Amino acid sequence: MIIRKAEERDLPFILELFAQPDMDDGEILPLDEAKKIYEKMKAYPDYCIYVADLDGKVVGTFSLAIMDNLAHVGSKSGLIEDVIVSQKFQGQGIGKQMIRHAINICKENACYKVCLSSNLKRHNAHMFYSSIGFKIHGYSFLMELD
Repeated sequence: MIIRKAEERDLPFILELFAQPDMDDGEILPLDEAKKIYEKMKAYPDYCIYVADLDGKVVGTFSLAIMDNLAHVGSKSGLIEDVIVSQKFQGQGIGKQMIRHAINICKENACYKVCLSSNLKRHNAHMFYSSIGFKIHGYSFLMELD
């Protein structure tokens, strides 16, 4: 398995992953809209979508943003988002490899921390993140703007 930056051709498979019950519960962004967003995301500095590629098949994905900060004496921080592994491939270490890859990128960029958030309903994900060394730290607040 390799972890690589996503390409436009990966978008249908990424959207399929997001449709899983623990993520977007069957809803899928139309491919033409996904392509527009993907192009916009590529313009952001230090923000990438990655895929776990197993023998040419996308089996997992995550996004990583490296952010510059004025606080913390200018130290950068990493933000991992949208982590998902195909249900068929969960429990095989793919998620762990993806997170380790993200952490290594953060270390290479001299980040002082890496963080992620996870929906309260994703109990298995919480156990997974704890098992690989993430700690619950503070609170995450959300305001729906619909």
